Amino acid sequence: MLIFHLGPLASSLFSLLAILALVLSFVMLGSHWLKNHVYAFSAESWVIAAISASIGYYGHYPELYLIAALSALFRGTLLPYLVLRLVKRLNINREFTPLLKPSSSMLLGAALVIFSYEVARRLGIALNLADNIAVLALTCMFSLKLIGFLMMILRSEAISHILGLLVIENGIFLGSQIIVPGMPALLELVIIFDLVTIVMAFGMLVRYLQSHAGTTSSRGLQKLVG
Repeated sequence: MLIFHLGPLASSLFSLLAILALVLSFVMLGSHWLKNHVYAFSAESWVIAAISASIGYYGHYPELYLIAALSALFRGTLLPYLVLRLVKRLNINREFTPLLKPSSSMLLGAALVIFSYEVARRLGIALNLADNIAVLALTCMFSLKLIGFLMMILRSEAISHILGLLVIENGIFLGSQIIVPGMPALLELVIIFDLVTIVMAFGMLVRYLQSHAGTTSSRGLQKLVG
């Protein structure tokens, strides 16, 4: 729960940043170019880092400054760099076999946001969360998680699956920063380092698939099954 009262300026700032993070996830849904996905994820991570720093300032949680700096460094810089390096090595620039067109994907994403809002609103009523920021944070958290799942379902390239997983984790991180700002900093640090490990492991797996199976597309791999 939010454990500090926000003024109008802070509420507007958090609302703007949370909505901006959500909009950036739609940039990923609306494009088939992998580099656009990575840049949007990087920008989304920087926005979430800004949310952490803002909560640290307004809520008097000095440990969140460290979390914000590490988020910007790892989520916003190192992880996108590793994924871009992978994209360059594999020489795969875009999704060639998505299940839906970008416009249809964005419409489906919008439906998921509406569904997330309804779930967040009902949850807010059940938990007596009168603060609109809490409902907005829950909406963004559920929306990012569902959009991340959507990317993993609709896209076939392994790199898109990695980014979908990272978007899901960004959603969890965004919600926890606003709703439970006192979450132990050590746990946040473990999650960040786990993400780096996961991306590196995925990177090695994708390169192995490319060299031994000749494709990193999940549909291409299904065709190899006898």
